[in-house]
This record gives sequence, C-alpha cells and structure tokens, in this order.
Amino acid sequence: MDKALGGVMNGSQSGARWTIVAMVFAAVMLNYVDRQILALLKPTLELQFKWSDGDYANMLSAFQVAAAVAFLGTGWFIDRVGLRLGFALGVGIWSLAGIAHAFAATVGGFIGARVVLGAAESVGTPAAVKSAATYFTQKERSIALGIGNTAPNVGAIITPLIIPAVAVAFGWEAAFLLAGGLGLVWVAIWFMIKVPAVAEDGVKPAPIRWLDLLRRRETAAIAIGKLLSDQVWFFMLAWLPDLFHRMFGLPQGTVGLPVALAYTMAAMGALSGGWLPTRMMARGWTVNRARKTTLLIYALLILPVTLVMWTTNAWAAALLLGLGLFAHQGFSTNLFGVATDVVPARAVGSTIGIAAFCGNLWSIVLIQLAAISLSHGWGYGPLLAICSVSYLIALGFIQLLIPVIRTVDDDGSGAIAMAH
Repeated sequence: MDKALGGVMNGSQSGARWTIVAMVFAAVMLNYVDRQILALLKPTLELQFKWSDGDYANMLSAFQVAAAVAFLGTGWFIDRVGLRLGFALGVGIWSLAGIAHAFAATVGGFIGARVVLGAAESVGTPAAVKSAATYFTQKERSIALGIGNTAPNVGAIITPLIIPAVAVAFGWEAAFLLAGGLGLVWVAIWFMIKVPAVAEDGVKPAPIRWLDLLRRRETAAIAIGKLLSDQVWFFMLAWLPDLFHRMFGLPQGTVGLPVALAYTMAAMGALSGGWLPTRMMARGWTVNRARKTTLLIYALLILPVTLVMWTTNAWAAALLLGLGLFAHQGFSTNLFGVATDVVPARAVGSTIGIAAFCGNLWSIVLIQLAAISLSHGWGYGPLLAICSVSYLIALGFIQLLIPVIRTVDDDGSGAIAMAH
C-alpha cells in the first residue's frame, strides 16, 4: 500500500490523486443538490399537488429505504469494480432520476423518482471514503476526509441560494432539470480524466467475506455511530426549510437564506473535523486519544440545539442549528476517520456500506416522527431533543466496542486483520 501511494504521489501522479478527490467532491456535492431540491420546493409543490406532511414524509422514507437497501450492495460494488466505473454509473443514474422529478405529477410519481435517486446516490458515501483510504496515507486521511465531507455542505449551501430563485424565475421543473443535467456533464468529464494505473487499481480487489465484517466489533461501532448521527443529518436536510417556513413564516424566495447559513457552518465543521485530530496527532497524541477527544468535543457542541424552540428570530435559529450541523459534520468526519483507521482499505467500502444501510434505514424513524409530531401540534421540540443527545450516546457505544483505536494495514491476504 505504501509503495502504491508513493507511486501515486510522484510527479504528475500526485496531482492525479487530488484530481480524483476533486471529482469525488463535485459528485457528492451534486448528490446533495439533487436530494435537497424537494425539501426547498415543498411549500410550492404541496400547494400545487395538495400534499400533506404525511405524503411528504412518505416520499422521504421511500428515498431512505431505497438508499439503505442499496448501501448493502454499493459498498461491495465499489470495492469490486473500483471508483472509475462504479461511480460513473451511480452519478449517471441518479442524475437521470433527478431529471425524472420534473415530469412527475402525482405522489406516486415523485416516490418512484425518489426511490431510483436514493438507490443510485448510495454509491457516493463508500466511494468518497474509499478514495481517502486508497490514495492517502493514514496521517493524510483526516484532512482528505475533512475536505471530502465538506461536499454535502457545499451542495446544501448552494442549493437553497440557487434553487428557489430558479424555481421562481423558470418554474419548479427547471430546478430538477438543471441539477440532473449537471450530473450528466460530470460523468462525461469523469471519463475524460486519465487516471494512472496505480491510482486506478489502488487496493487490489480481494475476496471479502461479509460474515467476517459483520462479526467485527469495529463494524458494529461504526454502524451504531452512523445510525445515531445520520438520523440527525437526514432529519435536518429534509425538514429544515419547513421549520423556517413554519416557525418564522419565511416565503419560498427567502427560506433558503438561513438554511444556507446553517450549512455554511456545517462545512466549517467538516473542515475542523479533519484538522483537529491531525493537529493533535502532530503533537504526539495517539490515534485513539485524538479521535475520541475530537468526537467528544463535537458531541457536546450539539447539546444547545433545542434552544431553537425558544428563539423568535430566524437568524438566531439558523446559528443554533448551524452549530448543531457544525458538530454533526465534525463528528461524522471523525467517524469515517475511525473506519479508515480500524478497517483494511480494501474492505472500507463494504464496511461503510453496511454502516450507511443502518443509518439510512433508522433515519426513517425520525423523518416519520417529524410528520407525527407536527400533525399532533407538538412542533419540532421533541425532534430537536433527540438530535441533541444522539452523539453522546453514539460515542458511548464506540468506546464500549472499540476501547482502544489501533490502526491496521491491509496485507492483501484476503483475511480481515483485527484492530485489537
């Protein structure tokens, strides 16, 4: 692995690996543009198509179920065929599914488009994490993951700034057509890039026994961490525009502004999540101490998010929610970092796929609870309370299942090396 990385880092090949990371960044960013459009256009679409909160929650749940089930195969798929072909297929299919939203006219039509979108977009997470594990040394991975983990936030920032304006000027259909079209352009550029053979191969595919992965405490720790943190991320991604519209009366044209502020803070959290443990390790901290201290800091930072219910100003609420998203992304970056620390690179895609399956599937619970809470007049308070404590609980499970984080190498033997 080190020799391969050394080859990649020589001369022009060093630039090639950063080009790959940049393309992965762009794809994941577009991924979040596609998935967030529906949330931003909810006020317009529910008026036109007479949706209820339950209809909207069912569309979100269909997306999450499709993504969750697909995660069981896409991680394995990326591990087997590599980033080049696997990622291109994923981006191409999800872009076409995004375009299909523009032609939907019923709840069933939107659900069908969301199902295909969710299944194809599941390629993004294992591909992004695998790129860091394949092309970067252990010391560099936190920075690479931090940069990569800003992509969802950049997408979540750009989308509320652009999509409402496009919808107002050209109609809501144009928003879906624009985002999907950009994805197809990405696919064309991806195949035009010349990837050095060593970078393309990275980690040689080797037989991976899923039963071995499922038996590992490390897999369980990462899966539980994803389960408890992903529910917060997907809840906010889906319901934040509605929260600002419902609590502060913001119209379609301006609801995206505080949302963009919140996700700008989330992007800063992702970058800090890569920088902080790297800085700690540079000062001589062990990987275990640096990772877990960083996770604890972010778990504590999200606790004040429930104060949103006592604010009367949309921008104050955006700052509190932004702090929560800052904490989420810092936590998430280091959770991925733990995965690259304790899982051999050739099995990272499959491990992240399993964890993402758990996270996406469990997220449906909070999404549906949102519809129930709103329909009963309870508001967003109970949901924000769940968000505030999820990360401390997740860290408790990580400590229980991985008492000491020790890095592992992929020996290429086909066996899964144990971290402890």
